[in-house]
Amino acid sequence: MNFFFIFLFFLTINFSLSTKVISKESWLLDKNLSSIEFELPVLFANNVQGKFEEINGIIEIDLANKENNKAIFSVKINSINMNYKKYKNLLLSDIFFDSYNFPVALVDTKKFSYKNENEFSLEVELTIKGKTEIVPLDIEIIHLANELIQIKTDLDFSRTLFNIGTGKWKSTAILKDKGVIKTNLFLFKQE
Repeated sequence: MNFFFIFLFFLTINFSLSTKVISKESWLLDKNLSSIEFELPVLFANNVQGKFEEINGIIEIDLANKENNKAIFSVKINSINMNYKKYKNLLLSDIFFDSYNFPVALVDTKKFSYKNENEFSLEVELTIKGKTEIVPLDIEIIHLANELIQIKTDLDFSRTLFNIGTGKWKSTAILKDKGVIKTNLFLFKQE
């Protein structure tokens, strides 16, 4: 069993136990409906675009108090599908994502509070290639049903801050520095 699945197993157990003790709601990611994609601008060419096929996530939320909430989402790096297919091995290599040594990227909100139930911003921990940085995250929540929500986010990141692109690929002349991660997540309330 690889690290990714062991991590998610213990994360799920931890959230399940805490919800029974504290009486918060847990919302689980529907992996079939949800998507996490990224885009990096390229000078005089099509932008590098990718979609992660293996994603996981959970949100623990207290609707009454709207504080001490938590969410964590992960992607398995080598599950990426991208528009430049012939460069996939390069993208997964130690020059870019180093998926062998760092198979998972994470977004962790830590504890957060909110006032507006439809749109808000917060700073989250983004971990790529074993490096964690605080980045801003804009969140839109759409309540589709009592048991189903949709979350759309935009997260800007600096590829050079995470050492995504080393050697001759470190330059931002052709492959630009600022990338964006867009999510379209569907979560079901856990009973």
